[in-house]
Amino acid sequence: MASDAELQKIYEGAVDVVPREELDRRLRSGERLRVKLGMDPTAPDIHLGHAVVLGKLRRFQDLGHTAVLVIGDYTARVGDPSGRSKTRPVLSPEQIRENTRTYLEQAYRVLDEARTEVRHNSEWLAPLALADIIRLTRAATVARILERDDFAKRYAAGDPITLTELLYPLMQAYDSVAIDADVELGGTDQLYNLLMGRHVMEYYGKRPQCILTTPLLVGTDGRMKMSKSLGNYIGVSEPPQEMFGKAMSIPDEAMPDYYTLVLGRPMPEAEPVEQKRELARGIVRMFHGEEAAREAERHFDTVVRRGVPDDVPDVALPDAGEVWIVDLITRAGFAATNNEARRFVRGRAVRINGEVVEDERVSLPTEELSGAVLQVGKRRYARLVKAP
Repeated sequence: MASDAELQKIYEGAVDVVPREELDRRLRSGERLRVKLGMDPTAPDIHLGHAVVLGKLRRFQDLGHTAVLVIGDYTARVGDPSGRSKTRPVLSPEQIRENTRTYLEQAYRVLDEARTEVRHNSEWLAPLALADIIRLTRAATVARILERDDFAKRYAAGDPITLTELLYPLMQAYDSVAIDADVELGGTDQLYNLLMGRHVMEYYGKRPQCILTTPLLVGTDGRMKMSKSLGNYIGVSEPPQEMFGKAMSIPDEAMPDYYTLVLGRPMPEAEPVEQKRELARGIVRMFHGEEAAREAERHFDTVVRRGVPDDVPDVALPDAGEVWIVDLITRAGFAATNNEARRFVRGRAVRINGEVVEDERVSLPTEELSGAVLQVGKRRYARLVKAP
């Protein structure tokens, strides 16, 4: 049976709880609930935005409930249309399998693997016969599906909407039917899909799930939702030095949300610089441990911070094992041509983490460059980050 303090932990930071009274009753009853979180492996990595809702699932785990992580290996073939202005590209089965592998590895940085039930929705969606799909489509009207804000906007603008996208909310809802979900978690952009899950469970004669949504974490730009496609993300598997450096670039006005949503505690009373350092330490500590946090801060102070401006732009490294120094300079926009980049190197005007690069022929391992600062001349700097 959940205490008032434990209920407070569950509801802390939540946006929508539907219906609140019913979830209260289930939590206080002592019943072991099946708490579902669905994740479509549409990219190889997860970031702090995903970690917010994963952290909420971990709180349910710590209260003794069953965390059911549904990997949408089947729904990933369609792609969640939530917040989309166009149809997602189709992923190959090989991409989905590889993304699933890395998703799970990274999700276990937040969840207790031993207490996590992992299911793949291809288990129940792939075997559905046409008659089963027709029955599922009877659970909702076209008008209800088109109530979705993203569908409504695309329809009004004359942008194409595929039939498979219209089926997506029903497919995600059927996941809840298949695993007998008691609670489903998601970001606020998932509210429509989660409500459809309640509706479809009732249609199949099941007790409808309760719903809890978490806020969408703003990215390191302080404006847009954290997203790999926007390049404003902090990946949970990024090296400690890169993670620390990115955290130190978060705008001051966004810090309270990071403390609350990522670290699960209020921002301490301190000078703004120390608040940001504590945030960066806390993020690195969460995913890499105390020693890594100390080393990342030391690196930031001795290598990155010294003489480097606060508003250093990020430059994505190429998706390859090595990068030629000349290519790196032109990629950062510090030279218009390769010959100009070579002249910078010959003139000893190029530094990486404060060290002069003297050989214009050198190629450097991209793994070691992640989180480093490239300097060309006295005033041009760029922070090197992994490709999104």
